[in-house]
Amino acid sequence: MAAPRNLTPLMQKIRDALIGRKYKNHLRFEGMIIAARTQPPPNLPDGVSHKLADNYYCTRDGRRELTPPEAVYTGGQQLLAAGEEGATPGVKKAVTPGPAFNWDLETPHSR
Repeated sequence: MAAPRNLTPLMQKIRDALIGRKYKNHLRFEGMIIAARTQPPPNLPDGVSHKLADNYYCTRDGRRELTPPEAVYTGGQQLLAAGEEGATPGVKKAVTPGPAFNWDLETPHSR
């Protein structure tokens, strides 16, 4: 591992004299206390899916849950079965809007 970076001893003394105390380096990895690059492979206990056959993954596979889509609404004309009467359409009234907001004209209350 590389040595930690620091100033020369003369520059350290000048720095300590100028700041009036001994300098403490607040770097995150001071002293190079970090994990080694090569790690041993993990030693995990065998679980329910460590075997090749009879694996529970097959029971929770999303491809086996897939079904064709259901038609929720068809927009075409619906035909009545024989002997049924259709609903008579009622007369629909026109929608009446609420009072319009007066944007441009002054009202007696705005003066």
